Parts: sequence; structure tokens; C-alpha cells
Amino acid sequence: MSRCSIRIAALFGILAFSASGASAQDQTVWKFNNLSQIGGLTPKVEGSPQLVDSPVGKAVQFNGKDTGLFFPGRPLVGAKTFTIEAIFRPEGGDFQQRWMHIAETDPKTGLDANPAGTADPNPRFMFEVRVVNDQWYLDAFVNSPAGSKALIDPKKLHPINQWYAVEQSYDGKTYRSYVNGVLENEGDVAFTPHGPGHMMVGVRMNHVNYFKGSVAEARFTTHALKPSEFLKVPGQ
Repeated sequence: MSRCSIRIAALFGILAFSASGASAQDQTVWKFNNLSQIGGLTPKVEGSPQLVDSPVGKAVQFNGKDTGLFFPGRPLVGAKTFTIEAIFRPEGGDFQQRWMHIAETDPKTGLDANPAGTADPNPRFMFEVRVVNDQWYLDAFVNSPAGSKALIDPKKLHPINQWYAVEQSYDGKTYRSYVNGVLENEGDVAFTPHGPGHMMVGVRMNHVNYFKGSVAEARFTTHALKPSEFLKVPGQ
């Protein structure tokens, strides 16, 4: 193949890649397969979370009492649209568990969250579960200066001690939540992009409502993915 043909082929490859809507700049994958570096960040390890096996490799297991990972940065800063996904395993425990908290730091106070309770004005994304006996249901939450929305349905129960892929997305108008790629809830909400901040996994940023379970992987995309594009648990 001539040099000219190679250049043309490379150009078409770049155009095809751009047309697909995916690039290294708009998507970040975090593998929870160690405790030293995840998503390019070094987490502050709280308590003694354990490494366990998962369908996608190693995962971090949290005990629901005093374990968590605090990250000195966060994804999706400045994103107008988004998809947040995770592969995780709820394992019982308390009724309310806030297991992924992505917060904008208040530039005036330097705080990521209200020091007490679960209500605060900080822009944030949340993944939560509610555990009822041997089942759980999803709570996804978004907050920004433009508006907020909680997506939750106590009737949509799932067995604990199984691996799931959960998703929340926003396309510029509608906020949606999914379990294993199946739509659970949706609603329109106004949203403005978040500023810099931090992220906590295993508990809410202010150490309220610890998570009992495991997290294997997360992915953050700056546009709303289609369900066919979501992360999947192998074998499901």
C-alpha cells in the first residue's frame, strides 16, 4: 500500500471513530481491582475494604460499617449530558445505603456535602440502594443549581448477592435509570454542568449510610448512551 493510501485509510478511520460518538476524551473507565490507583486517582482508603473476585475481575468489597474510598477528584466536570454506570453487588445490610457520591466542592465553604444528614445544596450525582430483607431497589439522584431529580421505585425489587450493571443517564432533557440495561424510571429535569470536586465510593461523602457490597467497575461518559452500549455483567 502506498503512503498516500495509508494516509487516506487513516483519515477514514479517524472520521469513522469520531462519527461513533466515542473517544478517549469523553469516556473514562474505572476498574476497582486494587486499592492504590483507580481511574487514574489515588484513593484515600478508609477502614479495611477487601479485594474479591467478580465476573469482570477483582472488585472492592465494603463491609457496611466503616469502609470507603475517597477520591481527590471526580469525573464529568463540565459535562452537559452524561451516563454513569457501575457493576456492583449489593450484599444486604441497612435499609439506606449511599454507595457512590460524586460531588461538586462548594468554593465558599470547601465542603463536598452537608456535615450531617443527607440533604445539602451541593451539585452531585448519587447511586444508592434500599435493602428490604433479601432484596434491593435502586435510587439514582442528580442535583444541580438548575434542578434535581430522584429516580426510585420500591416496587422494582432485585435479589441481593448477585452482580448487576446499573446506569443513570441524561440527554439534555430526560434523566433515566436502568438495572441491567432495563429502564426503571425516567423524568425530565433541568441541569447545569458540575464544577470540580471529589468522589466517594462505599459511603456518602459525609460518612452517612455505609454500603454493604462490592463494586467492580464504573464508567463515565459525557453523553447519554443507548442501552445497547451499556456495560454488562458477563453471562447476563
